[in-house]
Formats: sequence, C-alpha cells, structure tokens
Amino acid sequence: MSDDERVTMPFKFVTAGFDARFPNQNQTKHCWQNYVDYHKCINAKGEDFKPCRQFYIAYKSLCPATWCERWDDQRENGNFPAKLDA
Repeated sequence: MSDDERVTMPFKFVTAGFDARFPNQNQTKHCWQNYVDYHKCINAKGEDFKPCRQFYIAYKSLCPATWCERWDDQRENGNFPAKLDA
C-alpha cells in the first residue's frame, strides 16, 4: 500500500486531567481513587450515568491493566479492599 492509498482518520487522545488532590508525579493514588470512584458511581447511578465516564477515562489512562484486572477479580470474589456501595 502506497502513501497515496493510505487513509488517515482523526484520533482524539484523552487522558486524565490535573487533579489538585494528587499534585505529585507518582499517580498511584490518583489511579486507585478514580477506579474506586468509578465503581461507586456506577453502583449508585448505573453504568449509563454519563458523569461516571470521567472516572473511567481517568483510571483507564492512569492505571496499569494488570492492576485493574486484579481489582476486578477482587471485586468479583468479594474481597476488594474498599467499600463501593456508598
């Protein structure tokens, strides 16, 4: 395929914005808090509640996938280390 045949599509790169609660370079706590906030939000308001999406975008961009997978497993097994129902 030549460069003339190649079609490019616009791409919007979205990442977590600045959060004054986490001013340092290490974003581990920011990752964790957004993961917890997202799951609290969808538990309270449902997955279709649009404001929850901001937490989702933030934790997806900050957290390593392996951490999220482990936390998802912990939530499913009932041994997640945070309370998500309130």
